Amino acid sequence: MTNLRSTVDHKICGSSSIDSSTLSVPGLVARRRSEGGYTLVALLAMMTVLALFAMAVAPSVQQQSLREREQEAIFRGEQVADAIREYYRYRAGTFRATGAQALPTSMDQLLEGIPIPGGSKNRQILRPSAARDPLTIEGEWRYILPRTDALIDFQQSIMFYTNNVLPPMRDPQMAQLQQFAVPQIIPTNTLGALSSTRSTSSFDADATGPFVGVASRSKRDSVLTYYGIERHEQWIFTPLFR
Repeated sequence: MTNLRSTVDHKICGSSSIDSSTLSVPGLVARRRSEGGYTLVALLAMMTVLALFAMAVAPSVQQQSLREREQEAIFRGEQVADAIREYYRYRAGTFRATGAQALPTSMDQLLEGIPIPGGSKNRQILRPSAARDPLTIEGEWRYILPRTDALIDFQQSIMFYTNNVLPPMRDPQMAQLQQFAVPQIIPTNTLGALSSTRSTSSFDADATGPFVGVASRSKRDSVLTYYGIERHEQWIFTPLFR
């Protein structure tokens, strides 16, 4: 019995000593450390590739985002231009007003709409969302007043874009307004003569009074072009040249 028990104990203890000695083999520990190092290197390489990919994609994503906001700005700006035309027509037809007297002086006037003949409510001529500029955080359009440098430069850009041919103005009221707001037609052979000596920052962003159009307050270069113009603050949305 004693020999049998000692033999069993020896076998049990022996198997335990074998497992312990196996785990403490230097070669196995070194191999596991090497495998961990390779894993870390592979992880760092993958992170580097992902970082480079993100850096390459980021400008494209930003450009696409700006393009979409520019498309929305043009869409809203032209709605404001249509609202100015409707407001002017109403004022000119109802009150026989002309020039500055028939133009709106605030965005609220466009949002209020114009009276429906024989009705008690106003007809909506501008959606509230269109009264906001999507290219700026503040979302406030810059008012473009008649006979201003910004309007003259915009006229020049359109004439350059259309080879000195302004879009025909079939509406007599709008033709009258155009003559009042931009009385001088400047040919494109002098294009840049005025704007080269005029800084876009000199355009009054806080102008008040009767306005004939709106423009963005953003001073960034654009992804899209509007009548060939590649600067946000030079895009003018007005019924005069549509």
